[in-house]
Amino acid sequence: MRRRLIWLGLTIATALWCGCFGLASVSAAEPDVRVRGQADAPVTLIEYSDFTCGYCVKFFKETWPRLQARYVDTGKVRFLYRDFPRSDQGPGFDAAMAARCAGAQGKYWAMHDRLFGEGGRLATTVYARHASAIGLDAAAFAQCVKDGRYAKAIFEDRQEANNWGFRGTPGFILLRTHSEPNEKEPAIAIPGAFPFEMFAEEIEQLLAGKVR
Repeated sequence: MRRRLIWLGLTIATALWCGCFGLASVSAAEPDVRVRGQADAPVTLIEYSDFTCGYCVKFFKETWPRLQARYVDTGKVRFLYRDFPRSDQGPGFDAAMAARCAGAQGKYWAMHDRLFGEGGRLATTVYARHASAIGLDAAAFAQCVKDGRYAKAIFEDRQEANNWGFRGTPGFILLRTHSEPNEKEPAIAIPGAFPFEMFAEEIEQLLAGKVR
């Protein structure tokens, strides 16, 4: 498996450990809703992704359901989604904005799953259609998207991915939730949409308290 063990130094590592790195939001009073699984899960998996990326769609359709069933729904892994659009505008950015604006109404994951269900082909008409299907306030959703309310937060996610060294999508970070990454127990960077078995191998090593 092509993966790298990385330790980015005390500042970033400590922030990851305390849960404040990568939780970009419009304000401190607005919690990040892009988390699946239990907060006290022993392992955290962070995905940096683009709704229009073919390999990201492949991960969502083929690998994610098995990871969710075996590790997330059983309380072993906490999953965090981060935006990594490949450009400052266009379908990838628009989709990230739509999902964030749905999240403002408590429907982030419903929109997230529907957007990935489009298979990477996202016309501008799909956002309003999905917003209606999941019961959003259409006017509030449209205004949020028009205002670009989450643009800064989306760009912060992308910079975070770059800080990890990712240059393409998807990229993943695996680490223990409650221990600070360091030279002996670094975070694991996984650049690419690998099969379930390879993610499971790394997760099992972390659950067993081992780093190879």
